[in-house]
Amino acid sequence: MTALADNSVQLIVTSPPYPMIEMWDKPFAALNSKIAGALESQPAEAFELMHQILDEIWREAFRVLSPGGFCCINVGDATRSVNGNFRLYSNHSRIISRCCEIGFENLPPIIWRKPTNAPNKFMGSGMLPAGAYVTYEHEYILVLRKGGKRDFSGEEQKKIRNASAYFWEERNIWFSDLWQLNGTRQNIAKASRLRSAAFPLELPYRLIHMYSVYGDTVLDPFSGTGTTATAALVSGRNSLSYELDKTMVSDLLTIPRDELIQAANSLISERLKRHLLFVEERQAAGKEIKHKHELYGFPVMTNQERQSRFYQVSAITATGSEVEAMYREIDIRFAQSPNLKATA
Repeated sequence: MTALADNSVQLIVTSPPYPMIEMWDKPFAALNSKIAGALESQPAEAFELMHQILDEIWREAFRVLSPGGFCCINVGDATRSVNGNFRLYSNHSRIISRCCEIGFENLPPIIWRKPTNAPNKFMGSGMLPAGAYVTYEHEYILVLRKGGKRDFSGEEQKKIRNASAYFWEERNIWFSDLWQLNGTRQNIAKASRLRSAAFPLELPYRLIHMYSVYGDTVLDPFSGTGTTATAALVSGRNSLSYELDKTMVSDLLTIPRDELIQAANSLISERLKRHLLFVEERQAAGKEIKHKHELYGFPVMTNQERQSRFYQVSAITATGSEVEAMYREIDIRFAQSPNLKATA
């Protein structure tokens, strides 16, 4: 990421290859030939060598992130047997340890629990004591920050921050330390891997709204199929993506423009529908909602929500690997505002 200037992005949302997960062995070994040999007899050394590769990315992430910016890393720990010895490899704690040495502030993480009903999910000796292992059904979303709180002291910065506000009821769900989101179906026929390891769009979509404002730049150093970039485009943010595997093509370049616009605007419409349903249910229960949105006219729980704005994607164009979107303010009271512009 040497082409990126220092302090040039406001948010990083990414999911790296997971060390000691078998599907990532070859990509890691291609970057360090010692890894393949270590995997046969010295798994702890292989684990460390894999993380040393990732360490370089976290150092670059710290450099390009602006003061007060967040780095959100989705990663799972690994379980693996080597020479008959089964153990856990704690990827999340290894990343936290090195990122803190680099200079990041470690904030409370989010546990992403993946619902599963698989009858054969238990490992070990089944019903007999002292030989089975608990099933690993969660991943981590690490939340790291560069320095202290971000400065929004300028009038224009305050205006954009207010326009980027989320709903009170969204805050209560998003800022919980436990998320239950279904995983993404992974079957990439033309890719070099059978699985893309992509996280669901809802994951970066939430993080982008939680930790950035309209017009910010979101970086994904491990882009894959471009889920973070897609979420940024839907959210009115700019984005930058890096991916070593040339067979992994961003959804932004493969999905037909009309389908992408329709899907993007459906997400925004669903957010508003959920809010209006929340209002209806709260009022039906006899609970008060004190505030009213200054433009859209619907009730909101707090004064901070009164100036929020919602934008629909009006057009998408692609030139090579660059995608550009145009936006218009969502038509709730038939009010239009000047178009916004963002690139991905």
